[in-house]
Amino acid sequence: MTNHYYTQNPDVLHEEQHWPFTLLGNELLFTTDNGVFSKNRVDYGSRVLLAAFNAAKTSAGPWLDLGTGYGPIGLALAKRWPDRQVTMVDVNELALALARKNATANQIENVEIKTSDIYDQVTQRYAAILTNPPVRAGKQVVTAMLTGAADHLLPGGTLTVVLQKKQGALSAEKTMQATFGNCTIIKKDKGYYILESTKDALA
Repeated sequence: MTNHYYTQNPDVLHEEQHWPFTLLGNELLFTTDNGVFSKNRVDYGSRVLLAAFNAAKTSAGPWLDLGTGYGPIGLALAKRWPDRQVTMVDVNELALALARKNATANQIENVEIKTSDIYDQVTQRYAAILTNPPVRAGKQVVTAMLTGAADHLLPGGTLTVVLQKKQGALSAEKTMQATFGNCTIIKKDKGYYILESTKDALA
């Protein structure tokens, strides 16, 4: 199967959809297609993640939306905080093309949208990394997204993750605790856990 949303070039019959969705107080217009995650609406986990993220406590610097898909998390953040630069990465070229289209449609310019298999093309460090990881890609991928964040955060930077309890939230909590020396469950909502770790300010 090559049509999973976490593969580089999903082999799909194109069927674009266009719909509005309000995130962080702004109505955004999205174009989606087959071969991307949650094509009919912004998934509940991403919405819980955005609502729980405390932008005010993040230090100066850019943010990273890891596994951006068609862009709902990164674009919502960039629209709400236009003074922040947001990098949006994914392995899925179809999703990235949609994310670029959605950035243009919503007149969002403070974003950089690029291809990266997890962190392999991520070259800078960030004040915050947010991710709704692709659970279906397997535990190894999710774990690499969590542990690799430490090398790509600025001192005092945060990693904020959404996972369902039944899809490994508690295992992820242990991984983040082991990686960063801290992990807090900042929100629980309908089985979704929002986990957050902070990189040592001296690191």
